[in-house]
Amino acid sequence: MAAAERRAFALKINRTVAAEVRKQVSRERSGSPHSSRRCSSSLGVPLTEVIEPLDFEDVLLSRPPDAEPGPLRDLVEFPADDLELLLQPRECRTTEPGIPENEKLDAQVKAAVEMYTEDWIIAHRRYQHLSAAYSPITIETQRERQKGLTRQVYEQDASGDEKSSPEDSDDPRHSSGSPEDTPRSSGASGIFDLRNLAADSLLPSLLERAAPEDVDRRNEVLRRQHRPRTLLSLYPAPDEDEAVERCSRPEPPHEHFGQRILVKCLSLKFEIEIEPIFGILALYDVREKKKISENFYFDLNSDSTKGLLRAHGTHPAISTLARSAIFSVTYPSPDIFLVIKLEKVLQQGDISECCEPYMVMKEVDTAKNKEKLEKLRLAAEQFCTRLGRYRMPFAWTAVHLANIVSSAGQPDRDSDSEGGEEARLTVQATLTERRPAWTDRRRRGPPDRTSSGDDACSFSGFRPATLTVTNFFKQEAERLSDEDLFKFLADMRRPSSLLRRLRPVTAQLKIDISPAPENPHFCLSPELLHVKPYPDPRGRPTKEILEFPAREVYAPHTSYRNLLYVYPHSLNFSSRQGSVRNLTVRVQYMAGEDPSQALPVIFGKSSCSEFTREASTPVVYHNKSPEFYEEFKLRLPACVTENHHLLFTFYHVSCQPRPGTALETPVGFTWIPLLQHGRLRTGPFCLPVSVDQPPPSYSVLTPDVALPGMRWVDGHKGVFSVELTAVSSVHPQDPHLDKFFTLVHVLEEGAFPFRLKDGVLSEGTVEQELRASLAALRLTSPEPLVAFSHHVLDKLVRLVVRPPIIGGQIVNLGRGAFEAMAHIVSVVHRSLESAQDARGHCPLLAAYVYYAFRVPGTDPSLPGGAPPVTVQPATLARGPGRPASLYLARSKSISSSNPDLAVALGSVDDEVSRILASKDMELAERLNASLAFFLSDLLSLADRGFVFSLIRAHYKQVASRLQSAPNPAVLMTLRMDFTRILCSHEHYVTLNLPCCPLSPPASPSPSVSSTTSQSSTFSSQAPDSKVTSMFELSGPFRQQHFLAGLLLTELALALEPEAEGASLLHKKAISAVHSLLSGHDADPRYAEATVKARVAELYLPLLSLARDTLPRLHDFAEGPGQRSRLASMLDSDTEGEGDIGGTINPSVAMAIAGGPLAPGSRGSISQGPATGSRSGCPLSAESSRTLLVCVLWVLKNAEPALLQHWAADLSPAQLGRLLDLLYLCLAAFEYKGKKAFERINSLTFKKSLDMKARLEEAILGTIGARQEMVRRSRERSPFGNQENVRWRKSITHWRQTSDRVDKTKEEMEHEALVDGNLATEASLVVLDTLEIIVQTVMLSEARESVLGAVLKVVLYSLGSAQSALFLQHGLATQRALVSKFPELLFEEETELCADLCLRLLRHCGSRISTIRTHASASLYLLMRQNFEIGNNFARVKMQVTMSLSSLVGTTQNFSEEHLRRSLKTILTYAEEDVGLRDSTFAEQVQDLMFNLHMILTDTVKMKEHQEDPEMLIDLMYRIARGYQGSPDLRLTWLQNMAGKHAELGNHAEAAQCMVHAAALVAEYLALLEDSRHLPVGCVSFQNISSNVLEESAISDDILSPDEEGFCSGKHFTELGLVGLLEQAAAYFTMGGLYEAVNEVYKTLIPILEAHRDYKKLAAVHGKLQEAFTKIMHQSSGWERVFGTYFRVGFYGARFGDLDEQEFVYKEPSITKLAEISHRLEEFYMERFGEDVVEIIKDSNPVDKTKLDPQKAYIQITYVEPHFDTYELKDRVTYFDRNYGLRTFLFCTPFTPDGRAHGELHEQHKRKTLLSTDHAFPYIKTRIHVCHREEMVLTPVEVAIEDMQKKTRELAFATEQDPPDAKMLQMVLQGSVGPTVNQGPLEVAQVFLAEIPEDPKLFRHHNKLRLCFKDFCKKCEDALRKNKALIGPDQKEYHRELERNYTRLREALQPLLTQRLPQLLAPTTASLRNSLNRASFRKPDL
Repeated sequence: MAAAERRAFALKINRTVAAEVRKQVSRERSGSPHSSRRCSSSLGVPLTEVIEPLDFEDVLLSRPPDAEPGPLRDLVEFPADDLELLLQPRECRTTEPGIPENEKLDAQVKAAVEMYTEDWIIAHRRYQHLSAAYSPITIETQRERQKGLTRQVYEQDASGDEKSSPEDSDDPRHSSGSPEDTPRSSGASGIFDLRNLAADSLLPSLLERAAPEDVDRRNEVLRRQHRPRTLLSLYPAPDEDEAVERCSRPEPPHEHFGQRILVKCLSLKFEIEIEPIFGILALYDVREKKKISENFYFDLNSDSTKGLLRAHGTHPAISTLARSAIFSVTYPSPDIFLVIKLEKVLQQGDISECCEPYMVMKEVDTAKNKEKLEKLRLAAEQFCTRLGRYRMPFAWTAVHLANIVSSAGQPDRDSDSEGGEEARLTVQATLTERRPAWTDRRRRGPPDRTSSGDDACSFSGFRPATLTVTNFFKQEAERLSDEDLFKFLADMRRPSSLLRRLRPVTAQLKIDISPAPENPHFCLSPELLHVKPYPDPRGRPTKEILEFPAREVYAPHTSYRNLLYVYPHSLNFSSRQGSVRNLTVRVQYMAGEDPSQALPVIFGKSSCSEFTREASTPVVYHNKSPEFYEEFKLRLPACVTENHHLLFTFYHVSCQPRPGTALETPVGFTWIPLLQHGRLRTGPFCLPVSVDQPPPSYSVLTPDVALPGMRWVDGHKGVFSVELTAVSSVHPQDPHLDKFFTLVHVLEEGAFPFRLKDGVLSEGTVEQELRASLAALRLTSPEPLVAFSHHVLDKLVRLVVRPPIIGGQIVNLGRGAFEAMAHIVSVVHRSLESAQDARGHCPLLAAYVYYAFRVPGTDPSLPGGAPPVTVQPATLARGPGRPASLYLARSKSISSSNPDLAVALGSVDDEVSRILASKDMELAERLNASLAFFLSDLLSLADRGFVFSLIRAHYKQVASRLQSAPNPAVLMTLRMDFTRILCSHEHYVTLNLPCCPLSPPASPSPSVSSTTSQSSTFSSQAPDSKVTSMFELSGPFRQQHFLAGLLLTELALALEPEAEGASLLHKKAISAVHSLLSGHDADPRYAEATVKARVAELYLPLLSLARDTLPRLHDFAEGPGQRSRLASMLDSDTEGEGDIGGTINPSVAMAIAGGPLAPGSRGSISQGPATGSRSGCPLSAESSRTLLVCVLWVLKNAEPALLQHWAADLSPAQLGRLLDLLYLCLAAFEYKGKKAFERINSLTFKKSLDMKARLEEAILGTIGARQEMVRRSRERSPFGNQENVRWRKSITHWRQTSDRVDKTKEEMEHEALVDGNLATEASLVVLDTLEIIVQTVMLSEARESVLGAVLKVVLYSLGSAQSALFLQHGLATQRALVSKFPELLFEEETELCADLCLRLLRHCGSRISTIRTHASASLYLLMRQNFEIGNNFARVKMQVTMSLSSLVGTTQNFSEEHLRRSLKTILTYAEEDVGLRDSTFAEQVQDLMFNLHMILTDTVKMKEHQEDPEMLIDLMYRIARGYQGSPDLRLTWLQNMAGKHAELGNHAEAAQCMVHAAALVAEYLALLEDSRHLPVGCVSFQNISSNVLEESAISDDILSPDEEGFCSGKHFTELGLVGLLEQAAAYFTMGGLYEAVNEVYKTLIPILEAHRDYKKLAAVHGKLQEAFTKIMHQSSGWERVFGTYFRVGFYGARFGDLDEQEFVYKEPSITKLAEISHRLEEFYMERFGEDVVEIIKDSNPVDKTKLDPQKAYIQITYVEPHFDTYELKDRVTYFDRNYGLRTFLFCTPFTPDGRAHGELHEQHKRKTLLSTDHAFPYIKTRIHVCHREEMVLTPVEVAIEDMQKKTRELAFATEQDPPDAKMLQMVLQGSVGPTVNQGPLEVAQVFLAEIPEDPKLFRHHNKLRLCFKDFCKKCEDALRKNKALIGPDQKEYHRELERNYTRLREALQPLLTQRLPQLLAPTTASLRNSLNRASFRKPDL
């Protein structure tokens, strides 16, 4: 006791402190009511403040590791090999490096060469791959880890296949005995059946009596076996969208390529073959007017043709024999053409003459033209011999690439039908299919930015095509330039192309176009280096053709490339005197002025040597000012000097051999010096041409300088136009970059003075120049800046880190360099915006930092064989006096020197936090992430304590901004992302100092886990504050576990009820925790259980957090498609889908009835007041589920002893909430079943839900007498008191499956497998925790309430869908609980016993034998326990019997055969139980088992009639009658019947069931006490239904109210009664019986008034108002049709019990005779067979003897309700005439000779009156006929009835208001019309013509006469009325009617005036008697 007081005292102290802090915080935060969360309990530091962390390094140094070396030790210490420097060899694309060798290189080239050859140096974090940032947990990795899961066996999956488990398969089917053989009464045979059954296997040690501790220990060992190591591998992978920490290693820098196309030239064939032809291919972009590739030269001539050039040929190099080329296109567009130009050997004559033979001669005419051809060949041979070195233009054509790419998709394109230009130009393209295309490969490089709109075009995935180009156009001498070519190409695209009119040169060029393969073999780079793989140097190569991209390409250079392209454009020699006509230009690269100094750097074309010293342009015959299309490609030497220049020599070539004239005559010279001020000269030039040889030393000057004594063409004007283009990774070709590099190299070499352009640099001026140059870098154009970014950044870093020393002084250029760096980074970013990754990082910069960057001055060259260097973080962080922080401060000073930023050290954070709070969200997000990644990296490099202080500083800045932020949620989101990135560090656990106890390291304390579990229960000692602070976000916790503290604090703040933007924050915070925990599960370092327990300690506060958030978690227990199964386990077969069957949702039923554990009764578990009602934003289902799985992770992995300590310190209210949390976990992870996965998206059950929704709305609409029960569930409902919340679509919580509907069968199987394992593991974790709680509270005072709650959770777990594996452990726990605490079940007035019995029985009927084994063991022990307490187990007997009834009544797929086996098993236990041999126990068990067996037999019968609703309801009715003696069971069955009726749509009948149930309860309550406001018993319900009196069968002799176990259900209370009445009213409303609703409420209102429940009364009166309004609007009754009635008679032995039985069936309104007839016929045909069933078509009495005994006959007749005259006075309304019906009438016309109809005088009629046992509507839809009366009407009586009917019709038509003229005229016409067959006149003539002889008929005669008189009177009235109604147009018609009437009256007159004299005489007695038969209430017809 003292301890308890002490505890309370301690708690009080604690509370006051907390309250003080709360006040303070709420003052700070404008007094929000929920701030309590923000203050943590033990150290009053509000959560919004960041606590000062421990100094990480100090803690590590001061605390020697206590663990042995091993995983635990690794957990505490940073690994020694965490960081290492790796040299990664640089991948070279080519087999040889291609860098200049042995030349003396200048500084810039040397730097470039070094840069392109250095290996990458990587600072590698060895464990980084374990971080979630680098190896995230994705769906794929989860799949991988889920392999090898065992399939859990679930009842609902097994139900499809009856024999699911092998043990059951030998079960002899017939053993259950056929129920038909034995009538219900014969008990003996039932016993016999049960005796003969085989029992399931028994649990071996069940009957031994062991100590509870041993049992618990054994259970625990079994529970721990075969458990999955990780929990989160069973849960869907963390959300990809939230993974802000995701990073990937950048790709190494690589050369840029566009989309690559392979073009192969296969053959070229002309009509005549007389000379060699040479081809050139290149790509042109018409839109950009640009040539976008260099030339590819090919030679397809035959060897014999090539032989003509033997005199000129050197041996051709293999590289010049290429016939295929790979073109790269960075910006694919529809405007790209592949242009093919052909050249031939120069000959005499202009181009047209030379083309003539090709255009005229045809191959077919070869024989005809033999002589001509011979002549041509001879000429060609001569030209080749003489002019073989020269070429002339010949022909050209173009292929539109877009057409090829798009049409290659269509198979087999016909050669003529090809659309587009080729067809018009008859460029035949026969596309033959070849090997399948290389699949779409993503080429590297910037994404196709042109692909917007109609330009979308891709050259990467098309199908290979082979083209045959048939038409070439001859070249025109005047139109050879590129400008002209672009005009031609643009013209080609037009429909009316001018080119079509030209006569073509016919030829056949076959080329193949296809996407280039990934790594083609035998490939040469543009520098003619061999690209890997190159298997054999002798193979014919494919050339890579260099691209000249159409627009800028931003990619850094990664390899050495130094090429120069020379393009002569035109020459104007028109003013040059002399013979200058056949002009050619020869180009040479001169290293000096001596002719021998021409360097061999010009690339050869086709079939020649690889490099030449000179090359010349093709010749245009007799043209003084030719245009050129030539391209010369040169390889620039590595070192270009002042003397290097290009020399152009112009020659005149004489085509005709004239004696004395040379072959070529030089006619002009010009040159271009290549360097100017140290820069390469490129661009367009227009040069003057000198007539004379240039003088010595000319090369240092340009030709523009007029040298003395030289003659110039055209007076020194520019006459030669030429362009130079360099493609170089050495020469930047940008003035600012050039200058910058030059200056830096000057500084490095210190070679002063240095000449720069016009000035000279000295040491004094260099600093100024350098500063200017740094500033000028921002003027550089982006493309070269990005291309040379690696060089520039290297130089800039060097200037910062190693400032240059000029004249002995350090020059600080840091600021300029830093700003330049920032500018470059920003340029690169902007240029490559489209290529950024999800985090906004630029891949090029990332690659530079990761691979290329090196700190200047470190020697990167690691010795070849040496291992990688490992870098200790300590070496970076710990020198004397903390150099690391010093170093960091210095790096800060760089940015501090920026005048835009304030100077103070902390101000950078301020700046950062200002941006974070700014409007620019994107910038804020990127800055936030970058800062987080930076700090995360620092944690691996620098002093961790220092980094923590930086983190804290940042947090404080953000916190101060939060106060004033307009939208704090945004800042919170950013901070959450920041925390998440930090926590993704690979050493996150180590950084949290996991293993030290939460006290200052000075006082070592014993490890918590070492204390024993028993001693720590909370009655024996005061709370252990140390343990408590481990489970709270306390000061010590956040101080020591700094990062974990930050993360959980973020979560706590996000879960605050009033947090803004909550749902997003919830998701983010929970996702962060989930992602981390998933990472721990996947991390091999934490695989051992002991290690993982330490990791789990970092997350213990999560338990308290979740517990406090409980009210706002999504309520899975009654979410969509879920039921709270706590209440009643009646309908688990509608697996998780809501009850498709339409029985009332049990949670509603139980709520109505005040059932044992209604949906909201989770609230009842926590004894204290429900904490923080559902205010604040509720969590979504998905967030809740994820949070719960994290809680389960902690519970699974934490040290059990620690959890026990913690549980011991919790107050009962907190424990209650913890149990609620566990309960919710069970609900959230309940298994859905395979079927649910298959139909997850089908909405089939939507309709049936709607009806239920309306009913539930009617019931749950407002809170009332059931307040106590429903209030809590409402508090928990995420949407407050909203009706019908159950089916809010937005809540659906199985998100993972709904993303994609079309899952394969395997995927669904796999999902079901994983879901089954998750459900099992989650439930087992809950079970483990429950065991811990039970052990904790064994000795406490609050034991009772807590254990009750524990048992409720256990019961819930047993009731939900569980696997066999879980059930055997769950049932073992349940047995242990019951044996330790029997009073829980048996002593108190509790529903737990009933619930338990129901669960156990359900499992006894399982199809899976292990479940049955354990369930029957549990049930047996339960009985034994009950018996041992009181020598009688009445309570269990009662509950089991009730449970069985409810089980049987509602479960469709319930297997009675398996249940019988379990009953047999229990019998076996009873027989073998030695301990109770001498008692009556075994006997009592036996009686109970046989009783259950009987109920089952009835059930089997019900099963047979499952399809026959009437028969089924009859059986249920019979069973309910059988339980007249036990009210509980009768009530159960009445509810079952109501459910069945509701399912069938019989709402009136369902309502009656509820009324009967209410009457039953009322009877019981009346026995107990006499309350004025309660109904007296069933008598009070008579007004609702006369049938109710049968419920009064309960009388005192049957029932003494006090007997234990009787009427113990919650229904037998006032609340229960209210619930039943409300349900009845709801059903009546649905059936449209509004008048009955009123009667029900009459009984209900007094009870509500007595309870002063005004809210409910208001609702009730509202509903009454609705009901009365509906009655008013539907007064005529046609709007609600109540039912149609039929008499159905069954005849024939086939029907069994039904033979010769007559019923009245109530069918839905407006059912036709044909419908019911068809329904019954179909149904019985299905049962008995086609030919057996016959419908008797008439309604005459059936003669049994005439029927075939083998057949089944059904007679169906329509009947109408019948009322006596006196009844009609009371039955005024339409409702009255359709409610409480007992008597029905049908008429059968007949004549004496057997026909149905005959003459008037022989027409008889039989009237049959049927009376039923009960009044309709009743609790079933067919009622037995108990009395039948027949009357036969004579012809005259028939006539009287007919005349009375006619008179009534006339009267009705006349008195109708408003009047209906048409109706009136119709009735009149039928009455007075002259030709009405068997009309009034004929009737009168037949029956009134003579006075009858039989005096008995006098009275009828007289009555008929009176009828006629009345008829005439009514006709007269009708005519009068008609006259008043008609218009003038109908006057004649009216007169005709009047005439007819007069005739009729005159004809009738004599007949009506006769007198019957006898009538005046006194009547004899005998005559009176003849009318006796009318005494049966004969109607006055």
